[in-house]
Amino acid sequence: MSTLNILFISLGCDKNLVDSEKMLGKLTGQGYTLTDDEAEADIIIVNTCCFIDSAKEESINTILEMAEYKKEGRCRALIVTGCIAERYREEVLELIPEVDAIVGTNSYNRIEDAILAAAGGERPAILEPLSGIPQDAKKRLLTTGGFYEYLKIAEGCDKHCTYCAIPKMRGPYRSVPMNDLLEEAETLAAGGVKELILVAQETTLYGVDLYGEKMLHVLLEELCKIEGLQWIRLLYCYPEEIYPELLQTMAREPKICHYLDLPIQHASDAILKRMGRRTSHDDLVRIIKELREAMPDITLRTTLITGFPGETEEQHQEVLDFVDEIEFDRLGVFTYSREEGTPAAMMEGQIPQEVMEERKDEIMNLQQEISTERGEKLAGRVMEVFIEGYLSDGNVYVGRTRADAPGVDGYFFISSPENLNSGDIVQARVTGSMEYDLVGELITKDEEV
Repeated sequence: MSTLNILFISLGCDKNLVDSEKMLGKLTGQGYTLTDDEAEADIIIVNTCCFIDSAKEESINTILEMAEYKKEGRCRALIVTGCIAERYREEVLELIPEVDAIVGTNSYNRIEDAILAAAGGERPAILEPLSGIPQDAKKRLLTTGGFYEYLKIAEGCDKHCTYCAIPKMRGPYRSVPMNDLLEEAETLAAGGVKELILVAQETTLYGVDLYGEKMLHVLLEELCKIEGLQWIRLLYCYPEEIYPELLQTMAREPKICHYLDLPIQHASDAILKRMGRRTSHDDLVRIIKELREAMPDITLRTTLITGFPGETEEQHQEVLDFVDEIEFDRLGVFTYSREEGTPAAMMEGQIPQEVMEERKDEIMNLQQEISTERGEKLAGRVMEVFIEGYLSDGNVYVGRTRADAPGVDGYFFISSPENLNSGDIVQARVTGSMEYDLVGELITKDEEV
């Protein structure tokens, strides 16, 4: 069985990517080979996402596209994993007969069982209870280039926001034991990873289920001791769960990027309440003030949902006023997605898609102005830049600063008289800016800063 070629398609978020890398690590460790050619694949695995409608549509379309290779190519088994598999297993097996196996979100460690069963003529649905963390899927095949990586510190969510189906797909909140995370981080660092990005549905609650209290600050302190790691970044911190010890640790430890992703979703008290969120407008203003007082150079990223059921033009204006007042460094906007089985899907006052898009554009246009102004103020600033690649047509290197998470934030384009390598962390001076990106030049080793 180990001579089979596997095509693996990973869709969705960075948390899903970690699951994919663990499945790949398990399979390559058993001698399976990987291919990126659909026509050469004996086994096709699609790790799916269905967080919002667009992600669900992408997942279904990908499965259907891969099903054609099952009909006409050499593909012997088509396996669907992840959130679609967990939430819509019966529908997938019934409506897409080419799918040979389903593997749920808490069963990725059993991916080889699914392959063996499917190759033997069975049509298994492997769905473990959404509790605990799989213990025998620790080896990872890194797919990000090897110099930065994600560390998933918890699974599931207990928030039950009215618009979100994550608890149905991922189960309750459960932290990964700290010793396991430190072992995984040490392995990543030994393999050349320099930036570690901590992710979960909600990172700030890390440890409450295992240790009876929030332990993210302790985890960060231990991670900072690992040789080789130079940057540590936090994503998905719910604002109401941020606590003093966390801020003290972030401010004290030089390896920790002064960067937080705060998914606030809205700024109107009435909408926040309908969303089932745990903060108010005034709470958000206070928390952001505390963050900026603790770390004056902190970069704050947030996400917003526009067009939530019942949202009035006045409540939309509250969001615009809030964004204008706070001036987030980074901001993304989703139009509301009506997810079946969620309380919000049944609410009155569903907003037409064109209205949602108009409101989204208004917020993003405002944020673009804010970002442009902030970029202009950085002229002359010397910053650390994590090199990610080289653009030959522009004769510039591409990198990120501590203020930029991969895949969601901006880039720093560097002119350099020296050859640089991916994974290098260098000093560069800002000489210009665009809407979301910076332009600059390398500070050479003999130059005074």
